Amino acid sequence: MPKIALVDDDRNILTSVSIALEAEGYTVSTYTDGASGLDGIVNNVPDLAILDIKMPRMDGMELLRRLRQKTDVPVIFLTSKDEEIDELFGLKMGADDFITKPFSQRLLVERVKAILRRSDSHDNKGKASKSNNDTSSKAMIERGLLIMDQERHTSMWKGKRVTLTVTEFLILQALAMRPGVVKSRNSLMDAAYDDQVYVDDRTIDSHIKRLRKKFKVADDDFDMIETLYGVGYRFKE
Repeated sequence: MPKIALVDDDRNILTSVSIALEAEGYTVSTYTDGASGLDGIVNNVPDLAILDIKMPRMDGMELLRRLRQKTDVPVIFLTSKDEEIDELFGLKMGADDFITKPFSQRLLVERVKAILRRSDSHDNKGKASKSNNDTSSKAMIERGLLIMDQERHTSMWKGKRVTLTVTEFLILQALAMRPGVVKSRNSLMDAAYDDQVYVDDRTIDSHIKRLRKKFKVADDDFDMIETLYGVGYRFKE
């Protein structure tokens, strides 16, 4: 079963979350601060890491920054903060999801399952594509100045790399696969979250907002994701 690393200075959360995850069959390693979490995760890379943001010795943001120098392990942030700038900064650094405290154990478990499913799906696609001679053409999506590599899970705009979370990548991929075709929030939810039932459709609006901000860092004139109010979104032809 998948291995989960849980890093939080609140022992109550360590205990309760560990119990919930172990009940699902996951193997859980716990750490009480960022420094010990960094050593543990680097030396025994898990399938997913759950990190608190506010911790002694090393906070979650710094821990994620250092982890990204060594591993692309999926990361969920636990945060008591309600500031969008922290969330955007974390997502830009490579976090896959945010869960605000207090949260239900069931919600966390379902988010963990969803991210592991998506990560496993990308790994399987990459392995399958390597066995084909036309791997490159099938793995790449090119739409004008946008280049997406499905095997490596990377995206480029005007030659500049734009770092996306798994969820953001899947949403953009769904839009870019059929330029000009309008995608409803529900269809984008299906593309990004599979059968995840704990996601509000307005979550898609937040992801679209983050996608636009990330691409505007690479190009202030980026306007390829259009909103059709009351209908959904589309990638310009």
